[in-house]
Amino acid sequence: MPDNPLKKVLIITYYWPPSAGSGVQRWLKFAKYLPEFGWEPVIFTPENPDFELKDEGLQKEINPSLEVIKFPIWEPYALFRKLKNEPLKDTSKVLEKSKKSLLDKLGIWIRANLIIPDPRVYWVKPSVEYLESFLHRNQIDAIITTGPPHSLHLIGKSLKKKTGIAWFADFRDPWSQWEFLDTLPMTDLVRRRHQRLENEVLNEADAVATISPTFQQDLEKLAGKPIHLLTNGFDPDDLPKEYKNVGSDQNHLEILYTGVIDAIRNPIPFLSAFQEAFEHDSREVKLRFVGKVSENVRSYLGSNTWLKEHVILEGYVNHSKVFSFYEKAHLLLLILTDTKNAQGNIPGKLFEYMATGRSIIALGDPRGDSAQIIQKAMAGYVFKHEDHRSITSFLQNFKVSIDTVQHQNLNEYSRKSLTQKLAQILDEIQNPLS
Repeated sequence: MPDNPLKKVLIITYYWPPSAGSGVQRWLKFAKYLPEFGWEPVIFTPENPDFELKDEGLQKEINPSLEVIKFPIWEPYALFRKLKNEPLKDTSKVLEKSKKSLLDKLGIWIRANLIIPDPRVYWVKPSVEYLESFLHRNQIDAIITTGPPHSLHLIGKSLKKKTGIAWFADFRDPWSQWEFLDTLPMTDLVRRRHQRLENEVLNEADAVATISPTFQQDLEKLAGKPIHLLTNGFDPDDLPKEYKNVGSDQNHLEILYTGVIDAIRNPIPFLSAFQEAFEHDSREVKLRFVGKVSENVRSYLGSNTWLKEHVILEGYVNHSKVFSFYEKAHLLLLILTDTKNAQGNIPGKLFEYMATGRSIIALGDPRGDSAQIIQKAMAGYVFKHEDHRSITSFLQNFKVSIDTVQHQNLNEYSRKSLTQKLAQILDEIQNPLS
């Protein structure tokens, strides 16, 4: 712990425990380690956010001394569900529907063209008013905003203008170039407004970071200035002290996928290769999905007798329980997006995958950022989604090992090392002349 008094940083984030996902863990872990590098975090987050997946176990990782300010938010999703008389919170399913109702189409059009940049924009003005008063009463040395939702960057922009406090903007996804926007029926005028707002954030923030080299390069072209790279990572404290050997029985193979399966993460090419590799094989094989799986994939599995017997859907589990599944697995499956932003797609779980020491098979761009990380760490292999023959051959020839592998160059992805980089950036923008 530093001898000097800690400087304070206000972190403005929509996603915070009990919300689940990599976006939550990113800033939960930064908040955990920042005091070791001279910064005391203060969290500002919605009191009543609208999200479906929750992980109550993450609340245990919040230091009791951490100041967390929860401020009310109004979001239009509740009104939309009331009009449709639907209690479910998973609004993403509306976009995935093959047959959309007139009300669905109207809601999507309104979201695309009237709610800019996103449905959390209604939190901006009241948050700025509250935080301006808070900042006058408290000594805060820097402000961090993290998006998406990118409307949170508008809070940082206003506070920077009103207070002059150093501001750091964290882009976990692109903004104007985000593939999600391409799924919306957005007019050219609205698209230009997104670009203008993004440009203002990039220009006015004292520092900007993103999660992958590709996104970093793209933002540097837009901003005309250097952008910091702060990947996601793994926390050694989350890992068991020692993984049990899963055995070297070549007649038994368990493959594990953790995380979301949705419209842009398609496991069907792998499922096809998995079946071809093992349908007439005497080995006992299981493919286990831990996490939320789309209805389309559930339907595909349900229509195939062999896959129904060999694919297990565990459903969503708390993050802490995922590690017990890693322990039983011989091979970890990573399914990357096959979309516009695919090259810069680095799922947060990749770093945990590597930290387990298990081998990885990934479907994605062999030249993408995730592939570069896997190859550098000698952690596994990446195949194109459509390379059915190579995927099948890899599975047929995969040999179960009794030992885990010590993958290379992992320390740079530890949450503590990444937090040290973040603290150095905060030091630079908070005292630029030192």
